[in-house]
Amino acid sequence: MDVQQTRFSAQEIAALARRIDRPIVLVGMMGVGKSSVGKRLASLLDCRFVDADEEIERSAQMTIAEIFETYGEAYFRDGERRVIARLINQSTGEPGGCIVIATGGGAFCNPETRALILDKAITVWLDSEIDTLIERTARKDHRPLLKQGNPREILARLRSEREPYYSQAPIHVLSSSGPHVQTINKVLQGISQWL
Repeated sequence: MDVQQTRFSAQEIAALARRIDRPIVLVGMMGVGKSSVGKRLASLLDCRFVDADEEIERSAQMTIAEIFETYGEAYFRDGERRVIARLINQSTGEPGGCIVIATGGGAFCNPETRALILDKAITVWLDSEIDTLIERTARKDHRPLLKQGNPREILARLRSEREPYYSQAPIHVLSSSGPHVQTINKVLQGISQWL
């Protein structure tokens, strides 16, 4: 389902939060705003926020760039799968277990990870135009996949390759270059319609 803009009141957000019975998992390309939107969304819903990439770094005691450089992408994806499974399984069915999880850009492409997220979470695909992704990813220099050539070409290729996976998410929200509050309201609307 594609979601349009709606403004939510504090009472509507509180009522929606009471209906949420599983983790909310944000999927999509690097730079789309999963962490920024996720933090604000979690705060509004009075949930815990977890960035899966930060959890991976904490577990490995290495940065993602170091994991890629030392062990390669396949090793990283396997660790990513295990961390996301742990986060979802720990929060499912627990009282006060409300959690918003921002995943890495390639996480949802893994068949096991995707199946788990689709089965046990509210899955939201945050999508964006390539120009917005380029502008956002240029702000930081910590993305190993973008160091392998022209960022525009890499992002366009990755977005094209990953779109068939992302499109399996039941909630699709377009994140524009405007304020994140617009995207958050669309996410809330999508969750409300999905529940």
